[in-house]
Amino acid sequence: MVDYFKLAISKYAEFTGRSRRSEYWYFALAVSLLFFAGAILAGIMAAVSETLGLIVYVLLGIAYLGIIIPSIALVVRRLHDVGRSGWWYFIGLVPAIGSIILFVWMVTDSQPGANAWGPNPKSGEVADISSHLVD
Repeated sequence: MVDYFKLAISKYAEFTGRSRRSEYWYFALAVSLLFFAGAILAGIMAAVSETLGLIVYVLLGIAYLGIIIPSIALVVRRLHDVGRSGWWYFIGLVPAIGSIILFVWMVTDSQPGANAWGPNPKSGEVADISSHLVD
């Protein structure tokens, strides 16, 4: 799980290529656990001192801002992996149904073979995307 978190952070603003399901879901799990632990720590600190709790909440907010871009980039690469354009990310803005569709795509298996966004990360094959390019 730590390796997938590091991998997503190392590709901080890389919106090209593809990412496997495991990379996405382990990153989501790691982020959820870290922020859950941070919220518990903030609650404990707030019980001790309101100022300490506020400081931890501010630090959590800063950490959240730092994780937004890698999270969006990872979702875009995951959409590429299932054969969708990264612009489909915005379907999540459609109330109720949009987030369900996005969730289904996040759990969908990789598109077999190379596609317009690169080789299948599961197989490690070399990309031949020239056939996908439009002149």
